[in-house]
Amino acid sequence: MKKTGTLLLALLLLVTTCFALVGCQNTPTVQVYNWEDYIDPEVLKDFEEETGITVKYSRFTTNEDMYALMEKGGVSYDVVFPSDYMIERMIQNDMLQTIDTSKLENYGKIGDQFKDLDYDPNNEYSVPYMWGTVGILYNKTMVNGTPDSWDVLWDEQYKDQILMIDSIRDSLGITLKKLGYSLNTQNKDEIEAAKVALQEQWPLALAYVVDEGKDKMIRGEAAMAVVWSGDAVYAMSENEDLDYFVPKEGSNFWFDAMVIPKNAKNPEYAQKFIDFMCRPDIAARNTEYIGYSTPVPEALDILEENEYPFMEAEAFNPSDDVINNCEIFHDLGDNLSYYEQIWTEIKNTPR
Repeated sequence: MKKTGTLLLALLLLVTTCFALVGCQNTPTVQVYNWEDYIDPEVLKDFEEETGITVKYSRFTTNEDMYALMEKGGVSYDVVFPSDYMIERMIQNDMLQTIDTSKLENYGKIGDQFKDLDYDPNNEYSVPYMWGTVGILYNKTMVNGTPDSWDVLWDEQYKDQILMIDSIRDSLGITLKKLGYSLNTQNKDEIEAAKVALQEQWPLALAYVVDEGKDKMIRGEAAMAVVWSGDAVYAMSENEDLDYFVPKEGSNFWFDAMVIPKNAKNPEYAQKFIDFMCRPDIAARNTEYIGYSTPVPEALDILEENEYPFMEAEAFNPSDDVINNCEIFHDLGDNLSYYEQIWTEIKNTPR
């Protein structure tokens, strides 16, 4: 009887374990890989409550970091949030699944001007999430006058008060624009000129930063910083001495979008997550939380009704003149390695 009881207990434990394992395997989960500080955490909770799908959320700081990790393999995400030029590159390297937008109830909520863009001309691989510009966030009490040019970053009176952006494309891009060149140039003489200019500016910079730049500006630790527009909106909401502008030489007009990687394990949950992000009330909440501009017009209506204070700010709603003076990044193809070589040389410049 003892042996029989022991056997029955063992069988019961085995069956219970099997059911537990099956239950874990059947738990709906979506793996999301997004930028730092780029979504309202409460939105993730609401998605889980409304759908029963658990969100496993990971973060990256630059497109290049994200791409390098995914290119190595060994990781699998269901939804990723790359920028325009990186989407172009991922499409060319067969890293993305096509998205059936007819199955997204809220896809029609996205403004037409954010569709059929060069990086995904047939809207096959990506769904727009946010857009914005790159410019200069500055402290009005620490900077003389009202700057309007990238040249202010090279002004020696602001030595050790300048925060640059730790991103290959952005830092080289703004320098190319300062010099009158395209930020997509593949002319080695022009890229070399940008390298020399950044090496000359290197001793003036307090630091090269990414997400921490906005917090340093809020605390008054620097006079100016090269930032993405949404970070500027957030910083200005925390410190009234801050303002933002897109320099007269032009800058980067960018788009971030949601994609489904080729090796996604749960593409059906990915589509549900993407559709949820496009819902006007959700888009409005994300926009208000992170400060970036939304491609969903109805979300803008909600923000206006809520008296969102930055509706007319250049950082949130740039004029057509500003946009028309900007460029969208494109994939550099094989020339990316030359940019990377130049970037290494810049980073090795003695201070």
